[in-house]
Amino acid sequence: QYHAVESGGGLVQPGGSLRLSCAASGFVLNYYTIGWFRQAPGKEREGVSCISPNDGKTYYTDSVKGRFSISRDNTKNTGYLQMNDLRPEDTAVYYCAAFGGGCTIMSPEWYNYWGQGTQVTVSS
Repeated sequence: QYHAVESGGGLVQPGGSLRLSCAASGFVLNYYTIGWFRQAPGKEREGVSCISPNDGKTYYTDSVKGRFSISRDNTKNTGYLQMNDLRPEDTAVYYCAAFGGGCTIMSPEWYNYWGQGTQVTVSS
């Protein structure tokens, strides 16, 4: 079974930082755009950020610009989401997924190899 594996979530105070990792199980993540999504209770899954496989093109949803940074290490077949200055509204389950095109689409239905998600809770 091919899927992503997320890690790095946890409980953090407002203003704190977390670094999420996305590893690939059974496929080569290097060939795909990596997308990070999140879903809060009672809300739809939303695209947070993506990074293209070759040219490193990135996208961020407006609410995380200047606070989150996406990256990838193709030597490790892994992607990352560095989250700084976290806010309570960032609380959600964060998912990683892969897309065969470039970082131009953040609609969940276009992505595959979804992981189980990692919980991020921002609270004092």
